[in-house]
Amino acid sequence: MDFKALPQRWQVAAVVSFYMGAALVMVFVNKAVLNSSPDLPLLFLLIQLVLAVVLLHGAARITPKVEIPTMEMRTAKKLVPVTTVNVIGLVFNILCLRGVEASYFQIARGLVLPLTIIVSSIHGRSLPSLRVVLAAFAVALGFFVGVAPDSTASHWREAPSQMSIIYGVLSSLFIAIHAVLIKYSLPFAQNSTIQLAYWQNLGSAIMLAPFILFQGELSKLAELLHNPDWNAEVFMWGSLVTGIFGFLLCVAGLLSIKVTSPVTHMFSSAARSAIQTLLGVWLFNDLLTRNRVASILIIAAGTMYYTWVKSVETAPPPPRTSPTDDVEASAGALLNDMDNHDQYIDMQEKKAPPP
Repeated sequence: MDFKALPQRWQVAAVVSFYMGAALVMVFVNKAVLNSSPDLPLLFLLIQLVLAVVLLHGAARITPKVEIPTMEMRTAKKLVPVTTVNVIGLVFNILCLRGVEASYFQIARGLVLPLTIIVSSIHGRSLPSLRVVLAAFAVALGFFVGVAPDSTASHWREAPSQMSIIYGVLSSLFIAIHAVLIKYSLPFAQNSTIQLAYWQNLGSAIMLAPFILFQGELSKLAELLHNPDWNAEVFMWGSLVTGIFGFLLCVAGLLSIKVTSPVTHMFSSAARSAIQTLLGVWLFNDLLTRNRVASILIIAAGTMYYTWVKSVETAPPPPRTSPTDDVEASAGALLNDMDNHDQYIDMQEKKAPPP
């Protein structure tokens, strides 16, 4: 059945469900693999990047909509900045997830929105509105509520390490920088998000490979293979599943840009946060404290408020003549343009180590 033939509400429901499911699978399978093989984070990430490249080649053989870029050194050099920022962000992302609980992961990386606003304002040499600043302040407050010491949690288990929280902040910072660089990198990839994704995955894999050797992860893998207590199936199947779902998450993000509005997207993100928290408690016995619940709620509320503010601030003025002619068309174009920015940020947040 043709996806475009479905009614609009069913398209939105299908894309949102697909996007939420893929993102949740990514987080929890990643966490399961990192729990079983904590000494192999970079090798795990490399396998995902290589799988993404292979799957893009496979998709290109199936549909002409997926175009593999021509390998040109000139283009590769121009994309070095965005690729470098991408791989650094992914490394910090996976190191953060390795050190925190699955339900706490979204708190540790809760500064994505405030840092994105700051980086965008600095780069664009413009000041955000007071309401945008208020939204950023609310999200930042949620982050600090979540990372604040909790006396009730310390009685049950050890709190997340400060290093893991620092990794989360650095991951958020590089996601923010990456979102700005994307705009200026797309022309070098013929304005194709698929081609840019291919360049980034391939370039990130090439950049990451030497560090795996320097970190000695191949020798650690050899040791684990001779360890009867190590479950190699979790690592192999987890790598395969996250590689496939990382690719599907990219596809889902591109579909949601065309089908959903920013408000729908942000509400689905809030719902995903709640589901992620409950699944973390159920699957991994994550600790759920008052601070963590309050943090997740504040971050979700601040993010949704920011989405509403941007919808209002960027709304085009009504036309002076024939006011009923093109209002819906103008609003649709606005939502599509906003989605290209806001959903790309969220897609990178949950991307397989890219959010």
